[in-house]
Amino acid sequence: MSKDLNIHIKYWLALTRVSGVGPVAAQRLLAHFSIEQIFHESRAGLISLGFSEKLVDALQNPPWQRVEEDLLWLEQPENFAFSLEDAAYPEQLKEIADPPPVLFVKGISELLHQSQLAMVGSRNPSGVGVKIATEFAQALAEAGFVITSGMALGIDAASHQGALNVGGLTIAVAGTGLDRVYPACHKKLATDIVAHGALVSEFPPGTTAKAGHFPRRNRIISGLCQGLLVVEAAQQSGSLITARMALEQNREVFAIPGSIHNPLARGCNALIREGAKLVETVEDIFEELGQYNQVYKSIGAQIEQTVLDLEQQNLLKLIPFSPITVDNLVQESGYSVDVVSSMLLVLELQGYVAAAAGGSYYRIQ
Repeated sequence: MSKDLNIHIKYWLALTRVSGVGPVAAQRLLAHFSIEQIFHESRAGLISLGFSEKLVDALQNPPWQRVEEDLLWLEQPENFAFSLEDAAYPEQLKEIADPPPVLFVKGISELLHQSQLAMVGSRNPSGVGVKIATEFAQALAEAGFVITSGMALGIDAASHQGALNVGGLTIAVAGTGLDRVYPACHKKLATDIVAHGALVSEFPPGTTAKAGHFPRRNRIISGLCQGLLVVEAAQQSGSLITARMALEQNREVFAIPGSIHNPLARGCNALIREGAKLVETVEDIFEELGQYNQVYKSIGAQIEQTVLDLEQQNLLKLIPFSPITVDNLVQESGYSVDVVSSMLLVLELQGYVAAAAGGSYYRIQ
C-alpha cells in the first residue's frame, strides 16, 4: 500500500473504529466535513451541529492502535478496504440510504461491480429447499450472475455451494470481521469463496458475531444485488427482513411458493401477496431481468429433473398438493407399504414431493 493511500484510508478506518459512529452518524458527519476534517474539527464545532458529547469525545480520541492493526491486515494478499470515496466501492451499494462508510473485502474485489443475484432463506430448510437453492444457484451462476448471500446455515450455504459446484462466482456478506468465520463450521466454505469470489463486511477485523450485526449485514446483501430470491422462509424469518429491505432499495424480489401446509413456505407466500414475483423456474427470473434472458438461453442453463419410471409416475399422479397419508396411497395405488415408501423416498429426493406432519406427503411439482 502506498504512503498516500495509507494516509487516505487511515481516517476512514478510524471512522469505522470510533464507538457510536454507525452508517447514519457517518453520513451526518460527511455531510459537513471531509473525512480528515472530522478528526480535526473543534469540540465546540462538532457539538454545535448536534452531535452528542459522548460521540464527540470518541471522535477526538480515535483508537489509532486498532487502525494500525487494520493497516497491517490490509497488507496481506487479497485483503482490501474501500471507502465511499473510492472508485472501487460498488455504485449499487452507494444507492441505499445508509451505505457502510468502509467495505472490507477478502478475495476477488472486482466482483463487487458484476451483476449479482442474492439468495436467502431458512437456516433450517427442508431437503427440497436445499435442492432448489442449489439448483437455482447453479443455473444463475452459469448464466453469469454472481451469487450473493450471507454464508449462514441452510439456504445461504446451499446457494454459495451451488455457484461453486459449476465453477461460478459467489460473494458472502459477513456479520463479523473478515479474519473470523461465522458459523465456524463454514471455514472450508469461506476458503472456497475467497478462491472463487469474495467475503465482504462493513465490520473491521477482529469484530465478533453479535445479533445486531446481522440485520446490518442483510441490507448490504440486498444493496449489492440486482434482484433477490427467497427460497424458503418461515413467517417470522430474517429473510423476510432482507426481502423488504430489497423492496425499499428498489431491487427486484422473487419468491418460490409452497404449500399452505408447509410452515417454511409461509414467508415466501406472504412476500408474493406483497408484490414479490412468484418463481417456479429460473426463466421466471430472467423474464423480469430481461437483459440477461438471451445469455441464459444461449448457454442452455437449466434445472434438469431425473426421469421417473412408470410406477413412480403413476404414484406421483395419486399424490395431491395437500397432505395424503402413506396408508391412503397404499390403498389407492395397490402397491405394498414397502414399495410405496421406497418410491416416496425417490420422489422426495428428486424434489417432486415433500414430507408433512404425521407421516403424510404432498406434491410440490
